[in-house]
Amino acid sequence: MEPRDATPGLLTDVHALARALASPFPPSLLDVRWRLGGPPGLDSYRAGHLPGAVFADLDTDLAAEPGPAGRHPLPEPAAFQAAMRRAGVSDDRCVVVYDDADATVAARAWWLLRYFGHGACRVLDGGFRAWTAAGGQVATGDGAAPAPGEFTARPGHMPVLDADGAAGLARHGTLLDARARERYRGETEPVDPVAGHIPGAISAPTMGNVAANGRFLPAAGLRARFAALGVDGARAGGSPGPAAGAASVGAYCGSGVTAAHEVLALEIAGIPASLYVGSWSNWIADPARPVATGPGPG
Repeated sequence: MEPRDATPGLLTDVHALARALASPFPPSLLDVRWRLGGPPGLDSYRAGHLPGAVFADLDTDLAAEPGPAGRHPLPEPAAFQAAMRRAGVSDDRCVVVYDDADATVAARAWWLLRYFGHGACRVLDGGFRAWTAAGGQVATGDGAAPAPGEFTARPGHMPVLDADGAAGLARHGTLLDARARERYRGETEPVDPVAGHIPGAISAPTMGNVAANGRFLPAAGLRARFAALGVDGARAGGSPGPAAGAASVGAYCGSGVTAAHEVLALEIAGIPASLYVGSWSNWIADPARPVATGPGPG
């Protein structure tokens, strides 16, 4: 069933969201705030959230248990379906997801909903900070439990890469590393036990996708950014990459979270891209896989 609001769009702003919430068919709202090392996102949610929003936890609702597949592996379809139904998500209702400001976590929820077949999901550009800066109402506490949703998880609607696919794309296409440059260069690694990057990958930190206020650059600005990295629409629309069904551009990060932000930015720019969900935390799980360091692809 098509969502009631199936108009094209990847982002929404606070004014459009306020109008949508006042409409006869308001969107479902997911608060996915999370920070590496804390404080817990649930604490932020309880301190203040958009009225009607339901908290979804990155570690338990938007990922499977960590292990060799990575720190934030893909959740099983049944588990993700159950989490979204608890949050009130249905196939025929638009979903808006938000985090604090820059969408680095909200993009993971957007990507998962798209991957599992939801037809109308948007990211609130500028997140919670933009909402409060515009004078939007804020609720506190745990919030009322929504009516159970009727979302059905149907995996496979977004292209993904495994380690072999990522290695091949780094050689024959364009693989973007969405982490901070110092992590890419191997100068520091605050989370994973090995520093460096996948040989052939290009450094493209996600913070280059947004302005100082955390909102995405316009599509033209994103196209210019990616063109400067050797990516353009013509190349992206050419022959498929080495992974079956994949685009000729892909992205990875530490655990597949901020890389979803890169995929969203690429899509805003009109460039389809694959996500290496396991990312660096999966790559280094096999000590036989090569590691590059330094400022260049290697």
